[in-house]
Amino acid sequence: MNPERLTELARRSGVATNYVGWDEERHEVGRETLAAVLDALGVAADSAEAIEESIRELDDRPWRQFVPPVTVVTEGPGHTFCVHVPHGDPVKVGIVTEDGRDLTPRQLDVWVNPREIDGELVGRATFAVPADLEPGYHCIVAVDLATSQSAGAPLIVTPRRLETADRLLGEQRWGLAVQLYSVRSADSWGVGDLADLAGICEAAGSMYGADFVQVNPLHAAQPQPPIEASPYLPVTRRYLNPLYIRVTDIPEFEGLTKSQRKWVGKVARDFLAENTATDKIRRNKSYRAKMEALELIYGVPPTRERKAALCEFRRREGKGLKRFATWCALAERYGADDPRWQGKFLDRAYVKKKRRKLSRRIDFYIWLQWICDQQLAAAAHAASSAGMSIGVMVDLAVGVGRHSADAWALGDVLAPGVSVGAPPDGFNQQGQDWDQPPWHPHRLAEAGYEPYRDMIRTVLRHAGGVRVDHVLGLFRLWWIPDGMSAAQGAYVHYDADALIGILALEARRAGAVVVGEDLGVFEPTVRDTLRERGILGTSILWFEQDRDGAIPPERYRELCLTSVTTHDLPPTAGYLAGDHIGLRSELGILETTEEAERARSERERDAVLDLARERGLLCRDTPPTDPSVVEAMYALIARSPSVLLSVALVDAVGERRIQNQPGTNATQYPNWCTPLADADGNVVLVEDLVSSARFHALVDVLGAAGVPRV
Repeated sequence: MNPERLTELARRSGVATNYVGWDEERHEVGRETLAAVLDALGVAADSAEAIEESIRELDDRPWRQFVPPVTVVTEGPGHTFCVHVPHGDPVKVGIVTEDGRDLTPRQLDVWVNPREIDGELVGRATFAVPADLEPGYHCIVAVDLATSQSAGAPLIVTPRRLETADRLLGEQRWGLAVQLYSVRSADSWGVGDLADLAGICEAAGSMYGADFVQVNPLHAAQPQPPIEASPYLPVTRRYLNPLYIRVTDIPEFEGLTKSQRKWVGKVARDFLAENTATDKIRRNKSYRAKMEALELIYGVPPTRERKAALCEFRRREGKGLKRFATWCALAERYGADDPRWQGKFLDRAYVKKKRRKLSRRIDFYIWLQWICDQQLAAAAHAASSAGMSIGVMVDLAVGVGRHSADAWALGDVLAPGVSVGAPPDGFNQQGQDWDQPPWHPHRLAEAGYEPYRDMIRTVLRHAGGVRVDHVLGLFRLWWIPDGMSAAQGAYVHYDADALIGILALEARRAGAVVVGEDLGVFEPTVRDTLRERGILGTSILWFEQDRDGAIPPERYRELCLTSVTTHDLPPTAGYLAGDHIGLRSELGILETTEEAERARSERERDAVLDLARERGLLCRDTPPTDPSVVEAMYALIARSPSVLLSVALVDAVGERRIQNQPGTNATQYPNWCTPLADADGNVVLVEDLVSSARFHALVDVLGAAGVPRV
């Protein structure tokens, strides 16, 4: 095998053969990794002959396509597309716009020599995309006049820039970042829910003047307990987790019999102790009780108006919703992780037969999504009524689990034999494997990006903003072949213009702000591209470091959401005390000694504290563990030009415990299971937020720094 030809094949297939790591050193990707990643892409590279054949196929692929499977462009002039027909055949090409108009694109005088494909000469004709074609989903239609063969394919025109970001310029706004499941109220069933989200929005907006509430991903987990604790490892990114339903807010609840309402009341009382427990969130206990109650309520006939609303929801969500509900019913019956059923249920005829038998259960899971949709809409309305200019900012996870609804329904556009993760960095020195199958870049394009755009549209339905976790994945993803370590992966590149453009198009239509979590190792042009397209970046105070130490906040980006901490770090009080170093050492995930890591972390921390002291925000002799230091850190980020500031709710109430330690599993650390408590370990409920002295003090710090309050 010629290593140079393997490298050439990898490059032509979008696989990076080297990368610059967090240590700023260039790392070469091993041949075994390249071959495995190429295999996952469907590109043969197991011999010298296979490599040469794959390179020839890459050359021939465009010429085999009558019309390209999808054409994605940015609005404005200068874009073209090609059609291929037997050499000499006349061709008629048109564009059908999203609103049904017929356009005739201009054919360009571009000569390209015909190419022999399978013994036949194939010619190419080049056409211009109309410069004034508005952003939207259009269609290219072509007819070979010699053979009457016809074909059509999507033409997606995306916005040059997302204007929602520009509306933020000139005034700094702040919002609250919450892990919803951890914030309960007196009426919760042990887990924060969508009614609690509405209450948080009301308190944060009306009392404190926040402009948004940023929540963890609300994506659906397994249909039955036990369910995955991590909101970043869902079974689908398109639909919501019924765990967040407030049972007693469903209108049909009133239609239960007296004995049924009595039973539900007893269950609610049983959860009073859970709502005030501070040791651990017990999702499965809550979900079990909710599902039993929801099944009772589902049996109550809806009013005519409610039935019509459900029908409209089903119509709007279409086949995607039905597929998801079908998976839920199948996974409930046979076990989502049981490999014995997964092969059978790839047979469409077999699934159709099972779908008939499980039709009532499928309808139940569709109904659950309708209830979720309505309650999220109510939370968004509460945010708007509280005066928030943005409202609910949802979170979009990187991907889904291997044995998930999306992996089953969208398997054709996901890559087999690999998972997504991250190479080693300063906070995860062994790398990370997230056990998520990645989009297959070519098959996703061949599908016209339909699964991607449907997902974005549904996620944004009731959102004023979206945070895209690991937005760098729209440019490239770290693929880890099965059986290899997280450090043995390779970057696979995507059509970033297409993915970002579709994201901007859907966000424009929803009127939503887009924040990209652009932390970690990335290519130099990434942030420039995001800024030019109107997508905000992310800055975390502790990560804003260069060779000279901490970067002054005045040099932060304007088009940015800036915060002191993130869910992958301890709350600020814990970070200042070095809790994360002790935990990582205890778990054995450090590559150096605890002493060396603690010394490095303290240098970085002290550099930030020095910035606060230079600006008069912190006294010289104040120890890092003093509560006033947390307020000084928020006063510091308020000196930045960033248009959005994010206040972590854990910091607003004094919580110190770590919510998530990346690179660990449930047997190592109870990730995503820590209920909200204050500095003294006392539970903090939604009802307590309005009267929280610490919350008031932190918001006053922002006000003193010039951040407006509504």
